[in-house]
Amino acid sequence: MNEAKDALRHIEQKYKLFLQQQFTFIGALQHTRENAHDMIRPVASIGQVQSYMDHHCNNTTDRRILTMFLNICSDLSKLCHKLETVHPGNSVTNGILERCKLLLSHSNDLSAIRAKYPHDVVNHLSCDEAKNHYGGVVSLIPIVLDCMKEWVAHTEKLSQRMLYNVSGGSATSEKRAPQDASARAATSQTPQSGHFETQISTSNKDNVQVQGDEHVRKKNLNETAKHSGKRKGPWKPPGRHA
Repeated sequence: MNEAKDALRHIEQKYKLFLQQQFTFIGALQHTRENAHDMIRPVASIGQVQSYMDHHCNNTTDRRILTMFLNICSDLSKLCHKLETVHPGNSVTNGILERCKLLLSHSNDLSAIRAKYPHDVVNHLSCDEAKNHYGGVVSLIPIVLDCMKEWVAHTEKLSQRMLYNVSGGSATSEKRAPQDASARAATSQTPQSGHFETQISTSNKDNVQVQGDEHVRKKNLNETAKHSGKRKGPWKPPGRHA
């Protein structure tokens, strides 16, 4: 990912140099269109610029600036294919790359695209040039650069989410492990505690039973002794007794 971001920054630096020479670029397109007797249709594709340079370019300055434009487009196309191997992505990031590949296709019609704020490349053209001739071709590079920056931003968010999910899952497992161990320990101790309480309860009941039996036995003995103390002698007839 870092290598891809470095490559993107390098292309941006090259584009800044190119942007400073936009009037030279428009002049080169104007000259080659005149040489090609192709003044009516707009400059609508990378392939058209390539054809102008290969067959209708007569001076070094025009060739240099047209070559610079084509090289930046080529670098963007290579980076686009490289980004596909950097990260698997999702439907959003894959859609961004597909759009970049379409825009950078040599036969793709660029006449309808326009770079919007904060880009001002179209504003530097006359109304006729912007509408009928060069509005699309000057908008190509800034639009693709924006798409690639968007891809990088989405991909970094995806990577952060994946990292968060992995680390979060590990932390949850680590927290759960001691809790499970405590639960198992509590579970293993609970039956023993219950058994011990049962033993105590049974023992108490036995003590109560023994005490109850002893009390009953003593009561019976007392009653027996009481009856035996009150027992009368043999019956005698009424009258005098010796």
